[in-house]
Amino acid sequence: MIRTLVICLLSCLITSLNCQKAHLPPDIPESPKYISILALGDSYTKGESVPWAKNFPNQLADSLRQAGYLIKGVRNIAQTGWRTDQLQAALNNATDIADSTFDLVTLCIGVNNQYQNGSLDTYKIQFENLLQRALARAGGKTERVLVVSIPDWAFTPYGQNFSPGTISQEIDQFNTAKRAITESYGVDFVNVTPISRMGLEQPELVAPDGLHPSAGQYSAWVQLLFPAAKNALRS
Repeated sequence: MIRTLVICLLSCLITSLNCQKAHLPPDIPESPKYISILALGDSYTKGESVPWAKNFPNQLADSLRQAGYLIKGVRNIAQTGWRTDQLQAALNNATDIADSTFDLVTLCIGVNNQYQNGSLDTYKIQFENLLQRALARAGGKTERVLVVSIPDWAFTPYGQNFSPGTISQEIDQFNTAKRAITESYGVDFVNVTPISRMGLEQPELVAPDGLHPSAGQYSAWVQLLFPAAKNALRS
């Protein structure tokens, strides 16, 4: 009798635990996992003119925390003004990550190649090299790398002082090349350019410097990045 009662109680307990597991919110991992993030880029990754905590890599990390992940750290290798060759040089000098792998790697680079009238052909070669290096830091897992498109700075007060139509046309050319290379490697290309092109009609999307994205615009980027990041981390 006692043995039968114990078996019934254990059965009920197991059933209860299974029901609880089945009803976990879909975004919450059953076992919290520590996540390391590597963010590569220029001023858009650094978050020029916004608080450090509000750049898009840190906002993405915050969203992952809210989804139940534990963030081990965000390593940001990015500086305002960097072209592809300067990011390459920075990675050559980043000996602390030479043998490291990360759970998630973001790559957003190219605006300064366009701004400084750089060669599109040179950009293609250097960007592909950077993508290969991002993949290496992600342990070769294509789903763990997220390439972010080049925002269009023509749709800012600063950009209006130049030739906005030409800027947008060139940004499109660089992004077309960037997307083609990215997708040829089976890597996700996250297109934030349309959001940046709302900067004139929605001034709150532009930082106080009149050129860079605001914290609010970065939040909109993260809404696009977050689903891809969650899918990557499930693998």
